[in-house]
Amino acid sequence: MSAENGTGLYVGASRQAAIGNIPMPPKFATKEQEREFLKFRLAQAYRIFGKLGYDEGVAGHITVRDSIRPDCFWVNPFGKHFSLVQPDDLILVDYQGNVQAAESGPNKLLNKAAYMIHAAVHAARSDVNCAAHSHSMYGRAFSSFGKHLDMITQDACVFYQDHSVYDHYNGLVHDEEEGQHIVKALGSKKAAILKNHGILVASDNIEAAIYFFITLERACQVQLAVDAAAAGAGCKPSPIPDKYAEKTRGVVGTPYAGWFSGLPHFQRLEAEEGVSFDCERGVAVKRGDK
Repeated sequence: MSAENGTGLYVGASRQAAIGNIPMPPKFATKEQEREFLKFRLAQAYRIFGKLGYDEGVAGHITVRDSIRPDCFWVNPFGKHFSLVQPDDLILVDYQGNVQAAESGPNKLLNKAAYMIHAAVHAARSDVNCAAHSHSMYGRAFSSFGKHLDMITQDACVFYQDHSVYDHYNGLVHDEEEGQHIVKALGSKKAAILKNHGILVASDNIEAAIYFFITLERACQVQLAVDAAAAGAGCKPSPIPDKYAEKTRGVVGTPYAGWFSGLPHFQRLEAEEGVSFDCERGVAVKRGDK
């Protein structure tokens, strides 16, 4: 489906980045097939995080809203390494923290912080289908400053006036009140920097959430490097003017741009593992299978 076939509003100014017909997110014949795809994609997302070194012990979580039961979300079982997560491992959790045993994998142990943060996000934001948080190195380091990113690179503009700072650290997120504080800080934005904790990203699709998380992590790394260089040289970086930062975000910071930009991470993983998802049939297929 092209942007001209009724999807122009979703694509928005991101259409300007390409010449020719652009791809669109897949559609499914049934909600059951969509569920299988979401589980397949979410497990891939965990393995991508594992490859990028975004694991820190048992910390971190990515969730996706269920297509059949939108008051529930899928998440990894507590304690399994990101790089090992498969679709059948995922557990289904409702907004009250109840694991849906019949649909869930064999290990039904739930990370309490994952529930407190992600249930609050999914409940408050109907536009958010996927949320990602981990204790990645540079996001964690930058979060210690409790400040926003500076618009000093084109990629940072993805988050121009579209990220917030939760300027408190009250220990592990083990109570509902702290989850609500994080949601309030996130507001309607796509990302939040959690002081002394790490980064959180929310979007309407898995691919975008993964791309925006990776981009935010790298933007934090770049800013840390620039700030260190500036301090050593006794000079300041040149910020991008608001007018151009906003225009850039309108092209590269939309959910569609995130989906399209996130695809290569999944393509690479599928090339390495030899397994992809047949959206027409609603099943995972190994390379060479028909």
